[in-house]
Amino acid sequence: MMGQHPSHHRNPGLEWFRKQPKADLHNHCLLGGDRRTIERFTGRRLAPFRFSGKGIQSLNQWIGNEVREVYQLPGGVEKGIEAAFLQAVRDGVVRLEMSIDVLIPAMFPVTPKKIVQTLSHFHRTLAPHIDFRPELGMARSVDPGHLMKSIEPFLATGYFQSIDLYDDEFAQPAGAFREIYRRAKQLGMRCKAHAGEFGSADSVKETVETLELDAVQHGISAATSPAVMRWLADQQIPLNVCPASNIRLRRARSYSTHPVRILFDHGVRVTINTDDALIFRTGVSEQMNRLFVSGAFTLAELEIIRLNGLA
Repeated sequence: MMGQHPSHHRNPGLEWFRKQPKADLHNHCLLGGDRRTIERFTGRRLAPFRFSGKGIQSLNQWIGNEVREVYQLPGGVEKGIEAAFLQAVRDGVVRLEMSIDVLIPAMFPVTPKKIVQTLSHFHRTLAPHIDFRPELGMARSVDPGHLMKSIEPFLATGYFQSIDLYDDEFAQPAGAFREIYRRAKQLGMRCKAHAGEFGSADSVKETVETLELDAVQHGISAATSPAVMRWLADQQIPLNVCPASNIRLRRARSYSTHPVRILFDHGVRVTINTDDALIFRTGVSEQMNRLFVSGAFTLAELEIIRLNGLA
């Protein structure tokens, strides 16, 4: 239970939110770390993210300009993983589903075996109290055949518990990745995918049905369709929402008007997550605090959302 506070209408403060055990179920590891850790490693400041008006391309441009060179350095990927665990600990996260892109070994000087060793090491040494559920991520713009070959060395480790599909929602139809998701299901992995971040409400339902998803990353466009929200609620498909990301990428105007409120009111199971804390400099705690201060949710409602992530 969240700690008691003298008034349910008064802001209990960011540190109070940080002390509440919580989940982060939508976290891209090398973009999810504590910024100060990365800056100390490189000896330079990372430029602030500025939206260029080009959707997900704005994000990819920042990544290319600011952090690609960091992870090409010896020990860079390892430092990024360390930073991600440090961010989770500081945020009060006790359940962490964090994705590693299957193409990382092709881009940076690290092997799948080394990635598993590094994840295991920092989980054990920095965050042994966290229920860590490592995840494999794939960019939707990449050829599915190439992704299948790239994912196999990771699957062979038996270490990863879920998969996610992200990047440009419009690059390829969800059906192009059906074989990969079928393979993951056979191995008992949870299946997730980004949908409805930039796509339509119907695309959320279509992606869930096509890939037999257990959860949707973002899914906020579902708020435009009562029928889709009713379907998500009936099917008990959770949406792992990231308000800070949506606001910075201009998919929502503010915390007070964010569609997570509509989704919640229609019985959709929602959680609050970071997406890319390294970029947006915002943890789960900051977002919950801002959702409360903005009047979007009461503390009692945020308690329901917090527990959704831990269920």
